[in-house]
Amino acid sequence: MTSDQLHRSLLDNLNTAVLLFNEKLVVEYLNPAFEAMLKVGSTRLMGSTASDLFRDTGNALKTLETSLATGRPHTRRHEYIDVYGAETAHVDYSVTPIELNYQKMLLMELQPIDRFLKINREEAILSVHDTSKTLIRGLAHEIKNPLGGIRGAAQLLDEEIAGQSIDGETRELCQIIMTETDRLRNLVDRLLGPNQLPRVEKISIHEVTERVVSLMQAELQGKILIDRDYDPSIPLLEGDIEQLIQAVLNVARNAMQSLIDSEQAAPRIVFKTRVHRSFTIAGARHKMICKLEIIDNGPGISEDIKERIFFPMISGRSEGSGLGLTISQTAVNGHQGIIECESKPGNTCFTIYLPIKV
Repeated sequence: MTSDQLHRSLLDNLNTAVLLFNEKLVVEYLNPAFEAMLKVGSTRLMGSTASDLFRDTGNALKTLETSLATGRPHTRRHEYIDVYGAETAHVDYSVTPIELNYQKMLLMELQPIDRFLKINREEAILSVHDTSKTLIRGLAHEIKNPLGGIRGAAQLLDEEIAGQSIDGETRELCQIIMTETDRLRNLVDRLLGPNQLPRVEKISIHEVTERVVSLMQAELQGKILIDRDYDPSIPLLEGDIEQLIQAVLNVARNAMQSLIDSEQAAPRIVFKTRVHRSFTIAGARHKMICKLEIIDNGPGISEDIKERIFFPMISGRSEGSGLGLTISQTAVNGHQGIIECESKPGNTCFTIYLPIKV
């Protein structure tokens, strides 16, 4: 491998987005991390000028020109890369003057601010989720032991009452004790999550969403419009289809119930899938991930519970159990993924990120 090939290979495999400008501030090289950041191909950007990339063109050009003229590195914070037809990126960037083949060049390194904030938020969510799981497992053990004793005693009492032909009302009270004890045990089991190992197989994310859509359509009978916005090119995932269906269904049912309760004039839920490249989940970088968004036009999530919606027993509805999103988060975490939520009146979006092995 030649020196040039080695350098290009190193740049191509960096997580950091890199651009190389020539002396006329024309793009001569950009690495895959920059393409992934803007979700646009290199062929669109090669030959672009600095003025084509930055929203605040005046300050950007001044920084680049000063760096070229003085030979000194410069750093700017909270700038926007805003290419027509591509996603806007909020970044910090540094420029370093270099010389290649006796020509002045500028090497620019860009760090996307929004993604770092998301990574920090993901880590906080996962940390809290792990803590709550540990607490729940401890509490569940303490609760299930006395529940077993209560049910056993009620069952023995019911058998004794039946043998002595005591009035039916007394026996009915024993049945209530057993029924309610079973209900509490089931609640604790739901808090603990699936008690069997996932059955990993190759699955399509659209197989998951279509099962969920079919279930919802049968339940709704046309009361809510359900739209699909799928990317058919998404590769197969490795996962447990039943667990993922349950995770997506819990999120979608929350959206459905929110729309029904609010009596929205034109209720709508959208299932949207996309592929993202070079994406970090819980500190691990994945070359490719599947992004599933479940979007509704309901009233949004109340501010007082927005930061706690994935915690057990937190619900926006008085009759809700507060377990649906916790179960979804547990299932998605079990697939090395994560769920995020953004909500405002008229637009609530739950996003499920799942890694794709390539």
